Amino acid sequence: MFSIINPYNQSFLSEHQYIKSFQIKTKLDLSNASFASWSTISVEKRLNFIKNLAFALTKNQHLLADRCTLEMGKPIKQSIAEVDKCKLLCEYYLQNAEKFLENKKIATNGSESFVTYEPLGVILSVMPWNFPYWQVFRFAIPAIIAGNTVVVKHASNVAGCAQLLEDLFTDAGFPEGIYQNLLIAGKQVKGVIDDPVIKGVSLTGSEKAGTEVAAAAAAQVKKAVLELGGSNALIVCNDADLDTAMPEIINARMQNAGQSCIAAKRYIVHKAIFEDFNNRLIKGLAALRSGDPMHEDTDIGPLARTDLAEEVEKQVNDSVAMGARILTGGKRNEAFYEPTVLVDVTPDMPVFKEEVFGPAVPVVAFDTFEEAVALSNMTNFGLGVSIFTKDVESIKSRIHLFTEGAVFINAMVKSDPALPFGGVKRSGFGRELAENGLKEFVNVKTVYIK
Repeated sequence: MFSIINPYNQSFLSEHQYIKSFQIKTKLDLSNASFASWSTISVEKRLNFIKNLAFALTKNQHLLADRCTLEMGKPIKQSIAEVDKCKLLCEYYLQNAEKFLENKKIATNGSESFVTYEPLGVILSVMPWNFPYWQVFRFAIPAIIAGNTVVVKHASNVAGCAQLLEDLFTDAGFPEGIYQNLLIAGKQVKGVIDDPVIKGVSLTGSEKAGTEVAAAAAAQVKKAVLELGGSNALIVCNDADLDTAMPEIINARMQNAGQSCIAAKRYIVHKAIFEDFNNRLIKGLAALRSGDPMHEDTDIGPLARTDLAEEVEKQVNDSVAMGARILTGGKRNEAFYEPTVLVDVTPDMPVFKEEVFGPAVPVVAFDTFEEAVALSNMTNFGLGVSIFTKDVESIKSRIHLFTEGAVFINAMVKSDPALPFGGVKRSGFGRELAENGLKEFVNVKTVYIK
């Protein structure tokens, strides 16, 4: 048994029990049996269920948002926006999936050659708590449209959200076994991966969890997609329009209390505007409203658990002990951690070299753009980078210098249904969203006729 505690006021929300091995097997067998029929129907018919799902999202928006906010502390307006984004994802694939999955004709010396895209089978996904609906949708919707069935092991502290997700698919009329919630502990995941029914696995989560899942999948020669951590740099050039850019720059770090893999976690600012930038940043953070995440005017809620806030506190304090200086913030109250800005930061400090999963940001000065690139790349992660400048053409010619999965110019790094999402280095491999994500869990089958 395990309990879920509201991170805002530490009140008890619910109690749950992980399912046993025989129950897991029953669910996997059901998914496998459902795959036999689901994989044979047309993409058009599968999309009819996606239409129903989009309607179910609208109908249950506030139920879903409330549960998300209660379980992991996200401000309610951000929870509502997350549900809306899931609907946008459905609409994107409703418009594009049939075209993406059409046979691709290829000219060869044969009389006919083409490629087909066929589903693999039952796909396991291991999902995190920070975006409990969006993370699942961006995996599950493409996989299901492609003809797979899915089982989802969600994070335990959002078990209520996880059950609501399965209820959504039931409400939308999906056949039994197409989408199933798998309420299991982390130590049970390897056994699921080892089961012959599972044909692939997708994980969004920590680097540690990713390496364990990748190793288990590789041992069984099964396809894996990993979306892991990030330590994105946000570079502010001396010609950046700070009057326009500051709200986006602040949101890039403080959205969801900084609990996002693609959040800007290291600000790299030209020395000519360093002081002005910090003054604007501190003023902007002071205007953010912190408090009860169920209130619509709250901008910053608690972190998802007290131990997560304690980890951010430790990373900041350890960096201060090494010489960093706090300009604002730096205090914790249970699961709340104040928006925090640090300067005099060096690359060997935890707030620079580690992923900080909370509302604390180091600000580092640079002189030349080459120095900014070097600082940006000085990380084991490679998820994304933002650059703010008026000289867009110059940056476009230097995109290749960044070892990242994404480069955003004059915008925060974000996921978009129409754009491939994923990283390099220790941020993982594979892609979600767009056409790339739709084809991650398919058999790309070559057909040659002479």
